[in-house]
Amino acid sequence: MTRKAIVWFKTDLRLHDNETLLRAVAENDEIIPVYCFDEAHYRRTEFGFQKTGSFKASFILEALWDLDLQLREKKSGLIILHGNPASELYKLAKEWGVQKVYAKKEVGFEEKETEEAVEKELWKAHCTFEKYSTSTLYHAQDLPFSIKDIPDIFTVFRNKTEKESSIRSAVPAPELIPSVSIPSLKLPALSQLGLPLVTADTRRVIKSQGGETSGYLRLQHYFYESKAIATYKKTRNGLLGEDYSTKFSPWLALGCLSPRYIYEELKKYETNHGANDSTYWLVFELLWRDYFRFMMKKYGHKFFLQNGIKNNKPNLQTHNQEALYKWVNGQTGNDFIDANMIELKLTGFMSNRGRQNVASYLCNDLKLDWRYGAAYFEQQLIDYDPSSNWGNWAYLAGVGNDPRSDRYFNTEKQAANYDPKKTYQNLWLQKN
Repeated sequence: MTRKAIVWFKTDLRLHDNETLLRAVAENDEIIPVYCFDEAHYRRTEFGFQKTGSFKASFILEALWDLDLQLREKKSGLIILHGNPASELYKLAKEWGVQKVYAKKEVGFEEKETEEAVEKELWKAHCTFEKYSTSTLYHAQDLPFSIKDIPDIFTVFRNKTEKESSIRSAVPAPELIPSVSIPSLKLPALSQLGLPLVTADTRRVIKSQGGETSGYLRLQHYFYESKAIATYKKTRNGLLGEDYSTKFSPWLALGCLSPRYIYEELKKYETNHGANDSTYWLVFELLWRDYFRFMMKKYGHKFFLQNGIKNNKPNLQTHNQEALYKWVNGQTGNDFIDANMIELKLTGFMSNRGRQNVASYLCNDLKLDWRYGAAYFEQQLIDYDPSSNWGNWAYLAGVGNDPRSDRYFNTEKQAANYDPKKTYQNLWLQKN
């Protein structure tokens, strides 16, 4: 009997360091690679924003196009589904007589609910569901504590993890992916996803394109062409230019690059060019990314509640839709905030320094519910990731993992420190 398996790609759109794919190939005779446009990802949330905006959707479409090309080089290809993943995967499994479905293991609350619904439906087709962790630098099984006992303070987590845990090697891409006959790729247009066509503003800091190939090229540029990694710690709070930070986040968010692959390439760079505080700081940031995933796994839906994981009630005013609208559209009257929000609106990207300032402004100056800000970021950011986005917003709102409860950014002082000549502000506040 031919052993057939579905590999359900989600936010692991790559062939390298993908244990889900590698296991499926090793354990089966024929593979059916699948991506499903989940109808739940293309609706409005309770906060009035789209779960997936046009910038992010465009990046996903580019990544899927690249994934299909990579798969076809390995004698396979990508099937696109639309609708409810549970019912669509069930129908495909029945159609092809599939015995197993392989997928990335989720930690987000909604993502886990979808995962559970898929597993329940697959049982009806006598099909098993196998999940593997493919998103973190450190594997959850290798941590020096159980998920429920992970410290709620990052520094405590980092010190113990770096001292007592090791990072697994990235797994290779399969040499060949034997598959059933896969028809030509059929991707939807943005309009079919209910989204308008957008073109990123020419002032954007990086022309990022979705896909494993583009992610690899970005890494090569940052490490070996510009060698900007050598000064990352000094420049990471920048606002202008392509290389003040790695800009790896869009590819990490969709899994076009794996953190372990980045780590191994970083170690090669250090061998040839030397290690310093900046090369370590990239690992430090990847560890923060891990931490928010483990926190999401520990606390689940609490990260999406107004009181967060601390059950601290934020100091809020009655919801002011006009104030929110002005914040979203860069019309608050605060030049530094407005410049950052206009950049986000017109490009789908904002610097880390900008994100902290606009979040602090919404929470502390406007005293709005932080979840509206997180929901707008979910819609707008190309590099949106549930754990990092909601974890960071909860942190800045004082209801997350920040040991302080009064973290406030003085935006005038921040602007003076990071944009003293107003170069950034003048760029984005000019007439569009």
